[in-house]
Amino acid sequence: METERILLKKCLAELIGTFILVYIGAGAAAITILLAKGETWQSDFLCKGIGALGGLADWLSIGIAFAIAVAASIYIFGHISGCHINPAVTLALWAVKRFPGKEVIPYIISQLIGAALASILFVIIVGKRAATDGCCGATALFPGISYAQGILNEAVITFFLMLTIMALAVDERTPKQFAGLIIGLVVGGGIITTGNITGASFNPARTFGPYVGNTLFGGPNLWAQFPIYIIGPVIGAIIAAFLYTYIAGLKT
Repeated sequence: METERILLKKCLAELIGTFILVYIGAGAAAITILLAKGETWQSDFLCKGIGALGGLADWLSIGIAFAIAVAASIYIFGHISGCHINPAVTLALWAVKRFPGKEVIPYIISQLIGAALASILFVIIVGKRAATDGCCGATALFPGISYAQGILNEAVITFFLMLTIMALAVDERTPKQFAGLIIGLVVGGGIITTGNITGASFNPARTFGPYVGNTLFGGPNLWAQFPIYIIGPVIGAIIAAFLYTYIAGLKT
C-alpha cells in the first residue's frame, strides 16, 4: 500500500510537471502565432506565424518560455519523481537500468494526461482560436523538411538533452544545484536553433498534448506526423543514455 501511495505521488508530480511544460511552452508558441495572425506569410507552413515574421526572435521567446517551464518543474518535482516530464527520458533511464520497469507505463500515462490537460485548459481560457489559429502550439514539419529529416533532427536535439540529464541529474559525481537551470537552457537552445525544422519537441508528450487539443477544438490534424516525435526523441535519448553510461563509467 505504501509503495502504491509513493508511486501515485510520483505520477501526480509527473502529470503536473508535464502540464507546466506544455501550458507555458506550447502556450507561448500558440500565442506567438496568434500575435502574428493577419500578416503576410512567407511560409506555407500550416500553423503560420512562428518564424515567418519575427524570425529567430519568435523562437528565442518560445525557447525561453520552455527553458523556464523545464527548470521550474525540475526544481519543484525533481526530488519527488525525478521530473522526467518526457516519455523518451523515462524509457531511456529504464533502458540503462536507472528506472524500474514497473513504473514506466504509469509515468508515461501521467505525462500524456498532463500534456493533454494543459492544451485543453489553454483553449478553454484563450478560446477556440488557440486551436483553429494557434494550433495549440503544436509541433510540425516546416516546408522543405522530410519525414526522415524530422526524425533525425528530433533524435539529435533529444540526444543533447539526454546527455545533459545523464551528466547533471543521474551521475552522482556532478553538482546538482544548477541541474534544472542547465537542462532548461539546453531545451531552450534546441528550440531556438531547430524550431523552424520540426518545432523542436524533444518530447512525445509535448507534441501529444497540442495534438489532442487540436483534435477536440477544431485545429489542424497533424497526427500523421506524430511518429516523428516518438521515434526521434526515443532513439536520441536511448543512444545518449547508453553512450554517457559507457563514457562516464557508470555502473548498470
